[in-house]
Amino acid sequence: MKSAGTEDSAPVSNVLPFPAPEEESTFIKTVGWISAGLGAVALGLFLGRELRQRYKFTRRTPYDFYSHSGDEQDVDFGLGT
Repeated sequence: MKSAGTEDSAPVSNVLPFPAPEEESTFIKTVGWISAGLGAVALGLFLGRELRQRYKFTRRTPYDFYSHSGDEQDVDFGLGT
């Protein structure tokens, strides 16, 4: 009776189901890079929006508390002309 560690047992590398590095598809790499790029763009847009909102919030004037402050309309709006 032979033990489990004798020379007739298969090497570990033959048992693993992982593909060799040269067999990896360029399509999978392309999809990976595109998804990473889109993730970076989404993160940048989100962080930029948050930073802009915080900047605008701290730069308020007393007139910003009125309902139509900052609205740009014609001068003769509401004058009955």
